[in-house]
Amino acid sequence: MRLIEIYQKFISLGKENDPRPAEEVEKYLARAAKEYEKLTDEEKEYFDQERLTNPYGDTRILNGDPETEVKRILAGIDMETQEILLADRLREKGERIDLVLSHHPEGTALANLYRVMALQEDVLAQLGVPINVAEGVLASRISEVQRGIMPLNHQRSVDAARLLNLPFMCVHTPADNMVNTFLDKLFAEKKPETVGDIVEILLTLPEYQASKRTNAGPKLFTGKESNRAGKIFVDMTGGTSGSEDAFAKLAIAGVGTIVGMHMGEKHRKEAEKNHINVLIAGHMASDSLGINLLLDALEKEGLEVITCSGLHRVKR
Repeated sequence: MRLIEIYQKFISLGKENDPRPAEEVEKYLARAAKEYEKLTDEEKEYFDQERLTNPYGDTRILNGDPETEVKRILAGIDMETQEILLADRLREKGERIDLVLSHHPEGTALANLYRVMALQEDVLAQLGVPINVAEGVLASRISEVQRGIMPLNHQRSVDAARLLNLPFMCVHTPADNMVNTFLDKLFAEKKPETVGDIVEILLTLPEYQASKRTNAGPKLFTGKESNRAGKIFVDMTGGTSGSEDAFAKLAIAGVGTIVGMHMGEKHRKEAEKNHINVLIAGHMASDSLGINLLLDALEKEGLEVITCSGLHRVKR
């Protein structure tokens, strides 16, 4: 496959598994187009035109000719300068590496991470939180994330890939969308009654089994395994953690248990205060699940994948 075809495939799968209705995703793109149309010619030079067709600002081709033919990929969760050097070392030893694929965003995709958080507004609305309230509680958090990202050296790993002439891309929210859909369907099918039942279901999946063996398996942050699960909120997508102010609204909306990748202490305390069970499934395991589902689609097209950097490869 050409690099551009891989990129487009990931965006397409991300849209198919987006927790938002398809029309909301299209409205998001339409708002970007409207924003672009209002700009002066000078301002348009600085507009990221990928935003017109790709709703996931944290998913980008970071280096390389989009027409590059890709047959073998080195994929991992965090692919930074050290992994770029690893890819180059593997090439020196005779291994074919046509593309370095990262899950977590780098370069312009990292600078754009805050943009995908708008997805969380629609997710909260689907759970029963009024959309105006959802937008209100997330606004300050999105701004906080944007400010936090600004000082980072975004282009560090991208520059390494450029100097070593390595095609480089990242796929973040589309992979997280895959996890959300997969686990939502699994829980809907298995109908867990207690938080402990959810743990047992997660541990039927090889990614979570592997993480448990390395002491990074599913962990209960609030509540007890004997607690009834109630309405389950699979919180695996939307860029990064949302607002701690959302937990009171989620409790009112009837959410009993959150199944997430990770959670900070401020957020955990708010969940506990509002009597919401929090089960942290595991960050690397959950990210591995999402990337694995995407890589399965590529391998069906004949591509070969080797993995590193925390990615536990499981084929389905």
